[in-house]
Amino acid sequence: MPLRVLVAASECAPLVKVGGLGDVIGSLPSALRREGVDARVLLPGYPAVIDSLGADPAAVRVPPCAGLPEARVLAGEGPAGVPLYAVDCPSLYARPGTPYQDARGTEWPDNPLRFALLAHVAALFGRDGAPHGWTCDLVHANDWQVGLAPAYLALGPAPRAATLFTIHNLAFQGLCEASWMPAVGLPAQAWSMHGVEYHGRLSFMKAGLYYADAISTVSPTYAREITSAPLGMGFEGLLAARAPDLHGILNGIDDEAWDPRTDPLIVAHYEPATLLRKVRNRMALSKRVGLVPRDDVPLFGLVSRFSPQKGIDLVLAIADALVALPAQLVLIGTGDRELEARALECAARHPGQVGAFVGFDEGLAHLLEASADCFLMPSRFEPCGMNQMYSQRYGTPPIVHGTGGLVDSVTDVDDATLANGTGWIFRPASAAALLDAVRKAAQLWHNRRAWRRVQRNGMARDFSWRASARQYARLYARLAERT
Repeated sequence: MPLRVLVAASECAPLVKVGGLGDVIGSLPSALRREGVDARVLLPGYPAVIDSLGADPAAVRVPPCAGLPEARVLAGEGPAGVPLYAVDCPSLYARPGTPYQDARGTEWPDNPLRFALLAHVAALFGRDGAPHGWTCDLVHANDWQVGLAPAYLALGPAPRAATLFTIHNLAFQGLCEASWMPAVGLPAQAWSMHGVEYHGRLSFMKAGLYYADAISTVSPTYAREITSAPLGMGFEGLLAARAPDLHGILNGIDDEAWDPRTDPLIVAHYEPATLLRKVRNRMALSKRVGLVPRDDVPLFGLVSRFSPQKGIDLVLAIADALVALPAQLVLIGTGDRELEARALECAARHPGQVGAFVGFDEGLAHLLEASADCFLMPSRFEPCGMNQMYSQRYGTPPIVHGTGGLVDSVTDVDDATLANGTGWIFRPASAAALLDAVRKAAQLWHNRRAWRRVQRNGMARDFSWRASARQYARLYARLAERT
């Protein structure tokens, strides 16, 4: 019988996506199924999720528990044909805005209840009498939104499913007041430093870190970084103590959606032998963002959430020097209002040489990857990152800060590694170090033979989910045997 794994999360592309978590849940389960794992997905019943299940999905009632309201578990088929369960509770999930915030960007005040219900239902699948008669061998809980699921299972009766808790970004810790404890159904003994208490507050993230049978995160380097300050974000002591149970597995990417040979969102398709076709995409991008069409200077691009973590302020700090190389720059993203304004001001200061688009546009993101000569990713920390992998697949060598999954997925270009280099890694996270890497890349760009070699090195890398899915499948099997 195949191993039965419930992958529980708050996002799943293309149904609902805020960040990289949605991409992972949209791709990993189908890769697991190809490895022989009976992987199924559990999501909150957002309207888009409910709509995807069709007119009359099978439903099972979940009675109220503690302060958690009554709900139904709907069953159907999700992305790539993966079996999908949805927690149907319109009072909690049928709302405008994002999964976490209202249309004004304010967090929903009852988020503890909303995601405790998701975790509660996930835990039900890990015991006899599970919804729809499908009891899993392991609950794979993803990020703080499902952090209570390992706690519910560990604090309840045996037998139970094994649990794996995956950290996608430790900076988001699922903090709320201790007064939520009774409503979310946690027993009093869980309120302890050896439990869910974190500096006088309840942390859903800590619940997962403390109670899960094992912990994983989305790259080997990030798994090491978080066992000490500052990237442990206050949990470094707990994570260091749990180091034998902490596993770093590099994310993959959807190599069908991100394929320059077939991508429907770009103007000209290409492959390693036809890289000259990228110029047609660059002309289309230039028209979209107001650049003067040029092919005599390198084009640097960035698609990112505009936040201090992502280091866009470092790019803005070097923008004048970058343009003076000479080079062009395109900035695409949304987030911090001050950073958005600075990006637009930078474009106004350098008309025709800097383009800025504030907002999220999937087609424009694909077009930039297919157009730019270099992709900028100066994140101060990055659990995994995906754009650096997309970039290599698109023959767009990335320039990345030496942290987390960026280190694990980019091979630095220097005189000794030009044979297999795929991008530039800079340290520390400073404007000066970034500018030095940009200058090195711009200099190599003028050596077209060497530049083609770096492009093709990156395009030869395999960033599919196959290797990652095999690692997860082996870890699942070991955990299921232990419980």
